[in-house]
Formats: sequence, structure tokens, C-alpha cells
Amino acid sequence: MKLVTFQTKSADSTPSLGAWITGDRIVDLTAVASDMYEFFEQNCIADAEKYIDQTANSADTSDSMFSVADVQLLAPFPRPASLRDFGVFKTHMDAASRITGKEISPEWFKLPNYYRGSTSPSSIAGHEAVVTWPNYTEKLDFELEWGVYIGKTGKNISIEEAPEYIAGYTIYNDISARDIQFRHMTLALGPAKGKDFDNSNIMGPCLVTPDEIGDPYNLRMVARINGEVWADGNTSDMYYSFAEMISFVSQSETIHPGEFLGSGTVGNGCGWELDRWIQPGDIVELEIENIGVLRNQIGEPEVNPAEWTEKGL
Repeated sequence: MKLVTFQTKSADSTPSLGAWITGDRIVDLTAVASDMYEFFEQNCIADAEKYIDQTANSADTSDSMFSVADVQLLAPFPRPASLRDFGVFKTHMDAASRITGKEISPEWFKLPNYYRGSTSPSSIAGHEAVVTWPNYTEKLDFELEWGVYIGKTGKNISIEEAPEYIAGYTIYNDISARDIQFRHMTLALGPAKGKDFDNSNIMGPCLVTPDEIGDPYNLRMVARINGEVWADGNTSDMYYSFAEMISFVSQSETIHPGEFLGSGTVGNGCGWELDRWIQPGDIVELEIENIGVLRNQIGEPEVNPAEWTEKGL
């Protein structure tokens, strides 16, 4: 099942839960669950399947079915309970080692590593949202990633049990202001404002449940800028599986529905690795097999206040 959170384009529209079905149609699932949290907390998949069948066969679908072109797709969870972004693609780590001249830490091969990203309402965005160009960066970058949402509560989860906790998969574009990011990281923290700004965490266009994803570790990943392929990779390059990531995070820590775990960047899946940089007005399309295409346009640079310019920002 492909689940979405969407809004109609009317002025008073509020976010609704929906299912993306064949023919690029969205079935409104508000009658089944109020939002994505309730859907997974109450295990509404069977009810949703029944409702979709009834709606698809109904003579009047004017209030319950919409064309994808007529709605705005938000991030599947418009405000994830948490966001952890890992770095599990070996080819990306090799590139980082080559660019920085630093060897991959031996610890990377022993335990998965992640940072906590922003889940503020302004930082999470969806399909077709305009990407903010922060007023303090000259090198804005995309990152071709994907991730999973947690579907149920658990703690101290084994690797074998971990797949049961996956609600679904989505595409993730981790927008990054590279110049300020690397400055922050010299302070032994970061990435801070390198990744914290409006519309910096883009997810979508849908959440695909595990039964429809196929083999999650053999999916093609492609990034196109203005229609040109910049990156072409595969999920098979992941050194750690999502099951290992979930199990690791859950050790002595309870995880809850709606938490998001990102994969990190696929090899050659960002401008930093390629030394090619997106520009204002560019169209960025990230495509992952069996999920779809996440498309966004890069906005115009915002104006930097004089006082922060003087301080060196």
C-alpha cells in the first residue's frame, strides 16, 4: 500500500490521510484513521484495504477520491516523532575519505552512526515543496537517501524482530548547506545550521508498506537535476540494514510510531561528492524503485542580515 498525507488545494484544506492507488488517484482514508500515527498505532491496514475496495467500486467518489495532480502531497508524517539520519552506504564513506584525506574510522564497521535531525514543522517538507536557499550558504546540496518510519512501540529489539517494526519506506532528500556545515563540524558538534532551516528535510512522495517494496536491498536509486542523471546507485551498497539500525537505536531506548530513520547518502548521491552544485531554480528529482519520484525546485537565496555577515556567517 502507498500511503500519503495530502491537502486539497482549497484555502481551508487541512491535512488528510490517503492511499495512492492505480491511475494516480488518492483515496481519502479519513474514515479509517485521522492521520498516519493513528493508522499504525491502531493497525488499520485491513480496514483501509476494505475501504479502498468499496470506494473504488462506488458510483459516487467525488468526496473521497482525488487526482494526484489536484492535491498537495505533504511528507507522509508531516512531523515525525524523531529523525535520526545514519551514514550506511560504503561508497559514500569511501568518497568522504578520498575528499577529506581521512581514513574511515574502524568504529564505522562495528556500529552504525547517526545524528539527530530537526523535526520542527518548518523543517519537514514534501513532494513539490520549494527548497529554501539559506541566507548564509553559497553551496547548497541535495542528498539522495531513503528511510523507514517506525510503526509500533518497542525496546531492546533484536535484529531478527526489527523488520516487524517498519511501517514503511520513503525517499529522503537531506538538503545541506555544505559550507556552514563543515565549519560547524570543526567544533566537534554540528551539522547545526548546515541542515537546520526551512524545508531542509524533504520526504515522500508516499510511504510504501513493506509488502509492496520487494527486496529492500536491491533497489535502484537515481538523482536527476533538470532531467540530467547526476547519480545512479543501489540500496545493495548499504553496509548496515534497517533492521540493524532499528535494533541498535532501540537498545535501552523505547522507539515509537512515527520515528524516522534515514539511510544516509548513496554513493555519488550528492553534489559534494561530484563537485557539481545545484543552483536556484533547478528541479531536483530523486527516484527509488518501487517508491516513486520525489520532486522539488530550488528556491532563490534569501538575504543575510548585515550583523551576521559582519560576524562571519
